Amino acid sequence: MFESAEIGHSISKADWKARVPALREALLDAQYDLKQKPDFPVLILIHGFDAAGRGETLNLVNEWLDPRLIHTVAFDAPNDEARARPWMWRYWRELPPKGRLGIYFGSYYSDTLFNRSEDEIDSAELDKQIADILRFERMLSNDGALILKFWFHLSKDAQKSRLKALEKDPKTAWRVTEKDWKHYALYDKLRKHAAHMLRLTNTAFAPWAVIDGTDHNYRSLAVGEAILAAMRARLDLPHPFLPRSDSPSLPQPIDHKLLLDTLVLDQELDKAAYKNALDALQGRLNRLTRDARFAGHSLVLVFEGNDAAGKGGCIRRITQALDARRYRVMPVAAPSDEERAQPWLWRFWRHVPGKGHTAIFDRSWYGRVLVERVEGFCGSEHWMRAYYEINDFEHQLVADGAIVLKFWLATSAEEQLARFQAREETGFKRFKITDEDWRNRERWDDYKLAVCDMIDRTSTTRVPWTLVEANNKHYARIKVLKTVCDALEARLDADAN
Repeated sequence: MFESAEIGHSISKADWKARVPALREALLDAQYDLKQKPDFPVLILIHGFDAAGRGETLNLVNEWLDPRLIHTVAFDAPNDEARARPWMWRYWRELPPKGRLGIYFGSYYSDTLFNRSEDEIDSAELDKQIADILRFERMLSNDGALILKFWFHLSKDAQKSRLKALEKDPKTAWRVTEKDWKHYALYDKLRKHAAHMLRLTNTAFAPWAVIDGTDHNYRSLAVGEAILAAMRARLDLPHPFLPRSDSPSLPQPIDHKLLLDTLVLDQELDKAAYKNALDALQGRLNRLTRDARFAGHSLVLVFEGNDAAGKGGCIRRITQALDARRYRVMPVAAPSDEERAQPWLWRFWRHVPGKGHTAIFDRSWYGRVLVERVEGFCGSEHWMRAYYEINDFEHQLVADGAIVLKFWLATSAEEQLARFQAREETGFKRFKITDEDWRNRERWDDYKLAVCDMIDRTSTTRVPWTLVEANNKHYARIKVLKTVCDALEARLDADAN
């Protein structure tokens, strides 16, 4: 990967002065065109060897462009907040919105490279993290992001000479730290693992540009012109991001028998038995979430279901048993303008709980394969790939220690109608019924088909769906509470063993 970056590329001072003004003007034009037509974000990743000019080039790019339209983030070692969550969480949080540039100085590639070079992870874990990166970048690309990745390269001898020269000059000596020399001692390992990493992540949707870092003029022009060419090529297309629209349709049972039709929705549980079970399960849940072992995990609860199926009632019975300082309930509605400017999973990654905490989603990321699919708010090319992206998201949570539980609360059409009518007739419940609820009811069969597809394609071994027969609200609440307690207890007992 690095041979061509070690042959001594350079640009003369005269050539530099002749080319920079036009480049700066063109870059600004492209940046303002992107602002005026915010169809996609630009994500620029800056990596490479110490003393190869990464910082100087980053500063120059910010100088050449309008810094008000750039979101620059320098990533260092993760802090306590980041360590309490999946390792990609902090990178999701800092994504640029559509119409803007984001510059990562260091990124997920730094984590992977230094962890392997310092022997904190083995080759298998390295390749696992690379696979995580590939899925992340493909997801961003599928959503329209333009991803530009730069590796600033120096040979081992060139790096040593550069570090010594910087250290010798009183004006630049402060820039050379003990960590730089530590990294120099790891040069051979870093180069080996970087070559492996770049080879596996040099994709059509997010290719690497390896830049010779020995000459200031060369590296700066090379990066500036690469950014301009990529932005201009995308901006000049009639449609900056036009995803595939020929996704195949999903096969359906030829006998029209669906999973939801097999549920026995009317389950018996009288009020007295309900109260006894509720007290016992809430006490059990409280003890489990206060267990010292829970500090190594988080709890993510997802509630989906028919309108008026009792999601709110189940959530309240759970929160009554929890420490209010250690849980959050996220009611999910239509995305805001800020959220629409980001990849669709961004707004859920923002609310991933830290260890020892609980996040409860009243509706969730499954809206993409339910309401957005049925109502046509996104095309099949989007909701079809969402099944994979959802599974990947949930498995990342589980791999980090989260206990993820998903509930579909199912009622019959007759029971839903009765609850709608009761809400309209009860003053303090009228806010619960909207015109949208009635419109959704008219598409009952379409939603049932979408739900069955969702369950089939996202009920995985590690994160299965729990189907809750919800015509009897008391039964539904107890089933949900018992499922949560059983899952928590099993996970904590597994830790003890």
